[in-house]
Amino acid sequence: MSTQTSIEWTEQTWNPTTGCTKVSPGCQHCYAGTMARRLKAMGVKGYEKGFKLTLQPHRLHEPLRRGKPTIYFVNSMSDLFHEEIQDTYIQQVFDVMKNAYQHTFQVLTKRVDRMVTYCKSYEVPQNVWLGVTVENKGHGLSRITKLRKTKARIRFLSMEPLIEDLGKLDLTGIQWAIVGGESGPKARRMKTEWVIRIKRQCEEQKVSFFLGAGQ
Repeated sequence: MSTQTSIEWTEQTWNPTTGCTKVSPGCQHCYAGTMARRLKAMGVKGYEKGFKLTLQPHRLHEPLRRGKPTIYFVNSMSDLFHEEIQDTYIQQVFDVMKNAYQHTFQVLTKRVDRMVTYCKSYEVPQNVWLGVTVENKGHGLSRITKLRKTKARIRFLSMEPLIEDLGKLDLTGIQWAIVGGESGPKARRMKTEWVIRIKRQCEEQKVSFFLGAGQ
C-alpha cells in the first residue's frame, strides 16, 4: 500500500513488491527486513511471508487513484530490479508510473546491471528518477558509472548506509546525492569527515546534496 513515511527525502512509499535478498555490505542490517518481520508478526496484509520476495499486484494502481502530486519512493521494502521479478511485471510498474504523470517516482536499486539492461529496451518516463545505493567503494562506485548509462532525467545516489570513506568521486551525470548513516543497535559508525568530503565534491560538481538525520 502507499503510505506516508519518515524517510526525509520523499513523501510517500509505494511497494508493488515486498521482500528482498542481500547482495552487498549495505544490506547487512537492512531496516526493511526487520520491519517486514515485525509487520508479519502484527498480521499486516501483504507481509504474510515476512521478507520473502512477494509481488503485490493489488497495489499496482494505487498512485493512479491519488490526484495530488506526490513524490513516491518505489519499493522501500524491496528492490524493483530483483532477479526474481519478471520483466513483464517491472514493465507494469513503469506503465503505472508513466500514466501517473502528476507524481514523481524515485526508483532505487543495488542491482544496477539489471536496471541498465532493462532501460535499453524500455524508455524511462520523465517523472521517474533512477538511483543506486553507494555504501562503499568496492560495491558502490561501480554502480555510479553504470547508472550514467541510463537515460533517466534525474539520476540520484543514496549513500546510506555510508560505511566507509568514498574518496574521490566522479559525479558526472548525477543530479542528487543523499547521505546518511545506519540506524539500529548494530549500526556501523559514519564519520563526519566522510560526509564533509562528499558534500564538498557535490558543491564543486554542482550536484544537489541532502543529509539525512543523525543516527
